[in-house]
Amino acid sequence: MERLSQIYSLNTAIGTNSVATNKQSDDASSHSNATNKKQPYISHQPDSHGHIHYSDDEHAMWQALLARQAEQTPNRACTAYLEGLTKLNLPTTHIPQLHDIDEVLQATTGWQTAAVPALISFGKFFKLLANKSFPVATFIRRFDDMDYIEEPDIFHEIVGHCPLLTHPAFAAFNETYGKLGLSATKEERWFLARLYWFTIEFGLVGSRIENRRIYGGGILSSPSETVYALREYSDQQGESSHQVERQPEHRAFDLLDVLRTPYRIDQIQPIYYVIDELDTLFDIVNSDIMGAVKKAISLGLFEPTYPEKIR
Repeated sequence: MERLSQIYSLNTAIGTNSVATNKQSDDASSHSNATNKKQPYISHQPDSHGHIHYSDDEHAMWQALLARQAEQTPNRACTAYLEGLTKLNLPTTHIPQLHDIDEVLQATTGWQTAAVPALISFGKFFKLLANKSFPVATFIRRFDDMDYIEEPDIFHEIVGHCPLLTHPAFAAFNETYGKLGLSATKEERWFLARLYWFTIEFGLVGSRIENRRIYGGGILSSPSETVYALREYSDQQGESSHQVERQPEHRAFDLLDVLRTPYRIDQIQPIYYVIDELDTLFDIVNSDIMGAVKKAISLGLFEPTYPEKIR
């Protein structure tokens, strides 16, 4: 499973589009010893013409990921995502250049991408979103990390998120989120992280289960979690999944509950929050998000529903 997941302390750096911290061990996890021994990912730098060069192996990785995910998204991804994917018209044989993505985003919602290193500061992340620039780390996972990568790579960013950045509600949510994050305290950002996690990363849409679909990029860039997240519905339709035995829990979106729900980054999610329709993101943006954050801080987190991480 791929994951937007490079979670760090607010005092250090965070992943390009990850907005959580490890203030509490149940809410995040550090790299394992094995992961620490791996060669770190480094983003490619554009040449003097703004062109980013990738190796044949990197293009092959893109092709393999895109082909596999194309088998899973029909009847699972929300309509707006599929429409956005059509608008982007992503190449199947090579990693796209960001300026090609920008042309579509600029024409639809006025957004653009921003090439960034594998890690950027928390402040830069929020500033980019506030200015309608979506950070994209310009590297792609290696084949040995095909099914799981903690760092958000270009496949996660482009395939997971950019299609929905063509939708006004999704775009407005990201912009507002960036502006809120810029003025938030460290503790408030820690709680805000859950809002992003359970919407932009791991959100579902559709009040009726037979119409329920995925809009979260953390799910849509993960072939295994794309199948798992809607397993309850799939099982009712006679489909079966032998990869994951447990059943996901779908909860109706409630802002305060979302802000108080802990999560782990190193496993498939046990809980998904469901909004009625994608335009519900407009309603969330227009609500008193920071007031809810302050209330969540005073109430504290719910008990986690996942097993404690063995260190």
